Amino acid sequence: YEVEELRRKKEITIRGMEGCPKPVFAFHQCSFPQYVMDALMDQNFTEPTPIQCQGFPLALSGRDMVGIAQTGSGKPLAYLLPAIVHINHQPYLERGDGPICLVLAPTRELAQQVQQVADDYGKCSRLKSTCIYGGAPKGPQIRDLERGVEICIATPGRLIDFLEAGKTNLRRCTYLVLDEADRMLDMGFEPQIRKIVDQIRPDRQTLMWSATWPKEVRQLAEDFLQDYVQINVGNLELSANHNILQIVDVCMESEKDHKLIQLMEEIMAEKENKTIIFVETKRRCDDLTRRMRRDGWPAMCIHGDKSQPERDWVLNEFRSGKAPILIATDVASRGLG
Repeated sequence: YEVEELRRKKEITIRGMEGCPKPVFAFHQCSFPQYVMDALMDQNFTEPTPIQCQGFPLALSGRDMVGIAQTGSGKPLAYLLPAIVHINHQPYLERGDGPICLVLAPTRELAQQVQQVADDYGKCSRLKSTCIYGGAPKGPQIRDLERGVEICIATPGRLIDFLEAGKTNLRRCTYLVLDEADRMLDMGFEPQIRKIVDQIRPDRQTLMWSATWPKEVRQLAEDFLQDYVQINVGNLELSANHNILQIVDVCMESEKDHKLIQLMEEIMAEKENKTIIFVETKRRCDDLTRRMRRDGWPAMCIHGDKSQPERDWVLNEFRSGKAPILIATDVASRGLG
């Protein structure tokens, strides 16, 4: 009864209940080794998020799982801490070995974010991680792989390049994570994902994370996971937030800036209003911020190249209303929750 009550309170629903471990209320109930507990203390974490309450015991039990939860729910930790425990139960890497844990992510920004978490917690047991993504020099990434890393966070395209060039291999990979699976499919990565997963041994543990649960993602789960448990956190329908009025304006690229300024004049006529403008690239983010500031708008921006202290400062300025216009790439959207 207590278990059901906890799940209800945390809005956790389970499919494939058979043999599903109980959720945990606190980190100390996860039977994490002391080095993981110390790392959690260092990072000032007090209690697990809902997805971690059920995700930790499931991942630690060795079961395959699907986690359906919105961005900002603490997913990276939900799969990385069990990954660290998993790796420490495996034989040490030898020369020429590929990673033991592979995390596939749709974008460079998400991959870098996950690596930051892997770095913060991997240190506690001297685990090495690297981040593999396109649009950056291959040299340093290849060097990391050749030196040997236990955890590799990668975007599918660049990883395939390296696998085909023999720069790494997946023979040692026993813990596979597909993060934001729905987004990877939206971006057309399905053929690459299948090609990568084909190279991983069938006795691996696979964890798949997604914000939505369309039939394409379900099909991927059926193909890649065995006897899996599905965790949902929040609304099972997982649609967009209903408290938000959404207006879609389809226009030409050349009309965008003019329309944006018109819109801003309307919105910012109200003194208290704040606005977030999401753009696709860091360059566009910087350009738009420069232009808006030049025209007298109090705009600031955050994206993946900004340091964490810089991002935190900009977010605080925005939250306090000192800089009521924030321009951001999608990496920032994950820090806004």
